[in-house]
Amino acid sequence: MVMSDRPVHPYRIGEAASMLGVSADTMRRWVDAGRLPATRDEHGHRIIDGAELAAFARELARPENSEVEGRSSARNRFPGIVTAVVLGDVAAQVEIQAGPFRVVSLISRDSAEELGLVPGAPATAVIKSTNVVVERR
Repeated sequence: MVMSDRPVHPYRIGEAASMLGVSADTMRRWVDAGRLPATRDEHGHRIIDGAELAAFARELARPENSEVEGRSSARNRFPGIVTAVVLGDVAAQVEIQAGPFRVVSLISRDSAEELGLVPGAPATAVIKSTNVVVERR
């Protein structure tokens, strides 16, 4: 596969924060602390190179940087808050808001109850899938 030599899209602080599901203040603190390099554009706005942002996002997502204990082959983790739980006789539909993402999962009712999944509870959606559709914005 041949990749283009042109620079990756630059992101302003707010755009980068949105991509990572954090506040602009958090992004500014990371830049100020030297965790993420940024330059300034002609208007004085801080700009983060897309390739640098992608590398930083990958680093944040590494299992050893996760608060989750234990081992799993699933690499896609979305920490968030439970926003809704619909209990059926056998299954439960659990909705989690993870940053800008809404994740809905069907799990057993027993699992939902054992995990204490109620609106307001912290939860992490751990996703392992062999079929993911990618769209470009």
